[in-house]
Amino acid sequence: MQTAPKKVVTAWTMYDWANSVYNLVITSTVFPAYYESMTGDGDPSTSDRINFLGFSFDNVALYNYALSFAFLIVAIMSPLLSSIADVKGNKKSFLRFFMTMGSLACSTMFFYNSSNLWLGLSCSIIACVGYWSSIVFYNSYLPEIAAPEDRDRISARGFSMGYIGSVILQLVSFVLILKASMFGITEGRASQISFLLVGIWWIGFGQWPLRMLPVPSHASQSSDENWITKGYRELGNVWDILKKMPVLKSFLGAYFFYNMGLQTVMLAATLYAKSELGIPTTNLMISILLIQLIAIPGAVVISRLSGKIGNIPAIMICVTIWSGLCYMGYSAPTGNANYFYVLASLVGFVMGGTQALSRSTYAKLMPVTRDTASFFSFFDVSEKIGIVIGLFLFGFLTEVTGSQRISVLFCMVFFIVGLLLLFITRKRLGNETVLS
Repeated sequence: MQTAPKKVVTAWTMYDWANSVYNLVITSTVFPAYYESMTGDGDPSTSDRINFLGFSFDNVALYNYALSFAFLIVAIMSPLLSSIADVKGNKKSFLRFFMTMGSLACSTMFFYNSSNLWLGLSCSIIACVGYWSSIVFYNSYLPEIAAPEDRDRISARGFSMGYIGSVILQLVSFVLILKASMFGITEGRASQISFLLVGIWWIGFGQWPLRMLPVPSHASQSSDENWITKGYRELGNVWDILKKMPVLKSFLGAYFFYNMGLQTVMLAATLYAKSELGIPTTNLMISILLIQLIAIPGAVVISRLSGKIGNIPAIMICVTIWSGLCYMGYSAPTGNANYFYVLASLVGFVMGGTQALSRSTYAKLMPVTRDTASFFSFFDVSEKIGIVIGLFLFGFLTEVTGSQRISVLFCMVFFIVGLLLLFITRKRLGNETVLS
């Protein structure tokens, strides 16, 4: 196949530009810090308990449980939805629906304050479901618009566009919060305005890829089939194919574990820095900006490295670094912003490359098929179930031990298991030098 025209590829990368503001502002910086200020006492030496639905929770654990629940919903829904999208050729409609749902939830966070915890948690769950469900259909376009030899480059370009776009809006939020008095508002109101801006940015720029991306052909031309039955039968067919592809199976196993660690660390990092390490909000936002800015060249460098040594060895290097970063996070001194800047810089360098290379490697290992959404739903489900387990364990260990440091250290286990499975994948690849 040939790579799609430049305007189509650009439109595809623009969805990363549109949706990544959710990942940065809502997941990584402003919302977690705002949530902590609404539920905590600002003292990292004390454990903050809050009552919700008749139970008492550590506030950080409750946040992790809420996100874990959201990812569980995504894991349950995405196989069925993506299979239906393949059958009916309407993945663009699903992309539009979940983008709209997620962006509206972000905008509604404008009304969240200390008196309506349920609204903040509900909107964070809905936004999470919208974001990650839309990513299933977005990712499934990659093998349709890019030739195999271009997928690493285009995948990395998508992540880079996402980092650039999200940093721009993050800077706007940064100015709003730090200079709130200049605008005649409080820091809390500035955070709420940031949530509203995320929703507007996401749905606004998301219109570009919706106009330009091609309408997929139907995988099945039969109009009288039961969509649900056909959807699950398609998943069964994908599983039958996977059982005969040991390399793809072992790579998915490795991805399940190392991405469990990566996503858990990234999703829990802000509250860990804020409530456990006592990093001030200003320093925390600078750290997150460092992550995003360094992730851009990081994604490019690691993509080029994979061209020289192969995809799997490049991912193995990234996973090894991630394992070391867990120990650095565990041993981080309280209140030391400079140490956290170094940690954030290292995280940023490997974050983009690991994610971009994982997506393109899976696309390379996939068999030639029209059912790209169904295959990417397996990729997505392995990711989401891993996040559910990772976040739940992080919250549970925090509740049991009373410290998030043990939870961060435990994440090393995920990376070590993932690295071992990558060794198996590389061995099974044999002489396929592009990947091994």
